[in-house]
Amino acid sequence: MISWFKKLWRDKRGNAIIIMGAALPMVIGAAGLASDTIQWTLWKRQLQRAADSAAIAGVYTRYATGATTKVPSAIAHDIDLNDHTWMSLMSGYPQITYPANSGVKTNQVQVTLKIQQRLPFSSLFMSAAPIITATSTAATVPAGGSACFEALETGNTTGLNFSGNAGIEAPDCDGFSNSGGSNASIARGSSDVTLNSVGGVGGVQNSNNFHVTSYRPYSPALADPFSQVNPDFSQMKCNVGQTTTTTTGHGSNATTTTTTTYGPIALTDSTDLTNLKVSDGSTANCFSSISVASNTSLNLDNITPAPANKTFYINGGDLTVQGTLTCTACTIVLTNKDASSPIGNIKNNGNPNSKLNLTAPSDSTNPYKGIAIYQDRRAPDCNVCNKINGNNASIIQGAIYLPSQELEYNGTGTTTAVCTMFVARRLNFSGNSTTTNKFSKLDNCGAYGLGGSSSYVMVRLVG
Repeated sequence: MISWFKKLWRDKRGNAIIIMGAALPMVIGAAGLASDTIQWTLWKRQLQRAADSAAIAGVYTRYATGATTKVPSAIAHDIDLNDHTWMSLMSGYPQITYPANSGVKTNQVQVTLKIQQRLPFSSLFMSAAPIITATSTAATVPAGGSACFEALETGNTTGLNFSGNAGIEAPDCDGFSNSGGSNASIARGSSDVTLNSVGGVGGVQNSNNFHVTSYRPYSPALADPFSQVNPDFSQMKCNVGQTTTTTTGHGSNATTTTTTTYGPIALTDSTDLTNLKVSDGSTANCFSSISVASNTSLNLDNITPAPANKTFYINGGDLTVQGTLTCTACTIVLTNKDASSPIGNIKNNGNPNSKLNLTAPSDSTNPYKGIAIYQDRRAPDCNVCNKINGNNASIIQGAIYLPSQELEYNGTGTTTAVCTMFVARRLNFSGNSTTTNKFSKLDNCGAYGLGGSSSYVMVRLVG
């Protein structure tokens, strides 16, 4: 027996099994810890992504509403959509705080999420499941300067469209569309567009037609700069006195009768601009339409005395310009006192030699400050309803504002537009291959009622 044990002791066969058996706990432990680490990292990453998305959603809501009241519900909704850990958050979470503005970071929202879940291997040795925490902070940060081109479209339709052979040179201006579509702003065809930046609430595709310092897709909507401007119908003086003289009888028996009747008139290049009076003796400022025929001119500055604020209302009709229309420090308003009646359009599309020489008022007491042409927001949406030919003789200094309709700007000549701002539901720019429309930034346009306040922001993770 003793000799058998001595022989067994000296026998080296089976050592590997013994070593493997001794090392097996370490192998199992290493595999278990590796599996748990991978699982924990995955949960941590998923939770962090959920926190990031929730913080961004919170900032969008805070920025859009100007308050924090609806932020919690927006965050809860976003977590329902984007928390892919499949685990319920711990009681009391999400925790939401609103850090104070810091430098360029504003509208900050901080979201903290926590989950607690047992790990398959580590739970054998832990008295409590580990807690995973994810914290994210988002804020709005400056993204662009003066938005010379602003489309207010909120659907999925392209809001800012450069097509054909449009040539736009505005290196100090931004273009932005509130459209949430995949092509919120687009340049196509043979267009050549130079901007500081181009952005949108939705996507903005890179294009060789765009020459920009940056693309700004998926940004918060840009505020309507003239959202508070609405026509005051009480200021509209539409019934113009028209005097007619009739003679009855002959010779010494002749009788002359002068009659003045009051009613709406169309303002044209042949209208007597010194005799536009209403019944109270003041100057009329409201017309059924304004039209300028080809090879003629109409200067609204010659209406004397000038109406209050040099505001000219078109009650239901169109602004049709085939010749030259001039007006300084004034606003042309397309509206209608009757809510059930149509609102007119801009028709400047028949004669390439037509000219619009308009400057907007800058007086801070003028409700139309900064606006050269205003279309009532009650106008129904339509396509290609309003068209302006941007030729080398037209100068519009101020804003062209059509919040509910589309504007087509057809560049037909080489222009240099100083302090021109386009705000419409949709903006379509086209032109020919020889056209280069140069637009300046708005920061130094106080003389025309505009400024640099049209800058926009982006939502970014900041912590």
